[in-house]
Amino acid sequence: MLDLRITDVRPFIGAKDFDISRAFYEALGWTTDYLDDQLALMTNGAHRFYLQRYYQKDWLENTMLHLTVADAAACHAQIAALLADGAYGDARVAPPKQEDYGARVTYVWDPAGVLLHLAEWRD
Repeated sequence: MLDLRITDVRPFIGAKDFDISRAFYEALGWTTDYLDDQLALMTNGAHRFYLQRYYQKDWLENTMLHLTVADAAACHAQIAALLADGAYGDARVAPPKQEDYGARVTYVWDPAGVLLHLAEWRD
């Protein structure tokens, strides 16, 4: 077996409207650590992903990120308030749901249709 010694994983996420998607993720607490006309490196603590100026509906609407959070209900309330004015296009949020696999999850769709699973794990 190979020992790749992986120290970081950075998925690539597309955007229907690059500027709106970047603003959306910044509003969720991510910072833009690198930016050019095609790519932004989004960072939250030790976690990163690349937001790219590329849109393919089928791909983005089948992309999901599972993020562990401390409080799924608080995330829902904060994101619902953030989305209330419609500034982030088609972004939306669903109330927390207890999933059979053990997490309480708030589902959030970003402006391009990427599905975020904000999962709270309870003991």
